[in-house]
Amino acid sequence: MTNPLQEIKVLGQSVWLDYIQRNILENGEVARMIETDGLAGMTSNPAIFEKAINEHSNYDESIKVFAHKGLHAREIYEALAIEDVQQAADLFRPVYDESNGRDGFVSLEVSPLLAYDTAQTIAEAQRLWTQLDRPNVMIKVPATREGLPAITQLIAVGINVNVTLLFGVARYQEVADAFMDGLQERAVQGKPLDHIASVASFFLSRIDTLVDKHLDELANNNAIDSAHALRGQTAVACARLAYQHYLKWTESSRWQALSNKGAQPQRLLWASTGTKNPAYSDIKYVEALIGRETVNTMPPETLLAYRDHGHPVLRIEQALDEAHALMGELAKSGVDLDAVSEQLEAEGVQKFIAPYNKLLEYLGQRRLTIANK
Repeated sequence: MTNPLQEIKVLGQSVWLDYIQRNILENGEVARMIETDGLAGMTSNPAIFEKAINEHSNYDESIKVFAHKGLHAREIYEALAIEDVQQAADLFRPVYDESNGRDGFVSLEVSPLLAYDTAQTIAEAQRLWTQLDRPNVMIKVPATREGLPAITQLIAVGINVNVTLLFGVARYQEVADAFMDGLQERAVQGKPLDHIASVASFFLSRIDTLVDKHLDELANNNAIDSAHALRGQTAVACARLAYQHYLKWTESSRWQALSNKGAQPQRLLWASTGTKNPAYSDIKYVEALIGRETVNTMPPETLLAYRDHGHPVLRIEQALDEAHALMGELAKSGVDLDAVSEQLEAEGVQKFIAPYNKLLEYLGQRRLTIANK
């Protein structure tokens, strides 16, 4: 039997895992997925680490060691996260080498508390990059207004960047420009552009969740009779239009000049690909968006589902007329996608701050418990 995940790889899309936990790094599961599924990378975020550290005892010994060294809660969190990301990066290093720096990356996020602070984001990203000390890691930086100049600066100094919390096509266009600005700054300085990697993580399921809520309200208020018919279509349509912009900027003379100097493009990465609405297919955000030069980072349950019943076909450029038409229909119905993107960005930052603070509280309590023994 063929493995649909391996078929995706053949079609030109990279499969990453949106999850990290020490046990799967140590018990051979990640190594097996690299071998059998063609897994080519891994992403993490504060919510993933909070769940991993709070719910699994295999972090206990490291917590004790760091607590006895006098580290505070935030320092313990960073130390644990860095250990995991370094171990994962070492597992993916052969993928990185074999793909000539195109894949094999593991991502670690700057503190979500810095989402609106450009200078501190740059400083923390540089510090984490130095501490990780692996060529195949990416530092995750949010696509907030304040994050854009940080992206430019970090690319300019040669740091791989995973741009996260991206919810709209307009902001994606700004992200792509910020990426190219960084490369151009680097080129002006005479520094090499090869082996600088970046992805733009476009979040999907959350878009449908919020837009569907607006459409339901319109339908229930009898304001728009056809509102229900538009449900569950927005995220995929936005992603397909974002990919059209990707094709446009990578064909531009500006990009070609950078490419001729060895630069590799900032690929679109489909994130938040676990289906939140049980009425929709459990592989909805994988099946519709298979495309060349893209990445899909899947939570474990979505990856398992796709391995079981996925049917990979290049679909990302299908139904483009319908995607454009949907944008018009949503606007006509009163759904402001710019406002949706802004709301999701703000909520996304808070959804990372909450587990981050919860984890620090937990580690602070563990630290005191250990100190008092």
